[in-house]
Amino acid sequence: MSRIFWSLILQGLKIPVVRVVHNVPVAIPEIEKRKEAHGDSLDKQQKKKIEREEERLKNNNRDLSLVKMKSMFAIGFAFTALLSMFNSIFDGRVVARLPFTPISWIQGLSHRNLPGDDYMECSFIFLYILCTMSIRQNIQKLLGFAPSRTASKQSGSIFGPPPQQFK
Repeated sequence: MSRIFWSLILQGLKIPVVRVVHNVPVAIPEIEKRKEAHGDSLDKQQKKKIEREEERLKNNNRDLSLVKMKSMFAIGFAFTALLSMFNSIFDGRVVARLPFTPISWIQGLSHRNLPGDDYMECSFIFLYILCTMSIRQNIQKLLGFAPSRTASKQSGSIFGPPPQQFK
């Protein structure tokens, strides 16, 4: 339960980032449309206006990078502090019993610092990793911080097809 609470708190730190991000993707196509609409027949006033918009966009990108960096440091620090605190509290204690025996190369992590040879007993760090992989992603989707499916498809991944195949 505390994992869900802290995930919600730490995802709340990303709200300033989301507010800044919404301005950037809209501004880029607007500038490109203006350039294409006028072509080479831009007068000085229109060129200055486009340059000001591009400068504003650069400033927004810089501000976005700064906010993202601060947010990521805060989240990283908070998760590190929570991990060390919970690790000291639950060190050597069985926190869960797995319904399966983990494969051999995961047994060291799932049975870390636990006495005995029953590999179905689960240590805190293994449960923490499982929760981070499952709960955090769902909370991000619920709060709208996860990238959209189209953005994920365009970026591609190691296991997915290259981005050109989606066009």
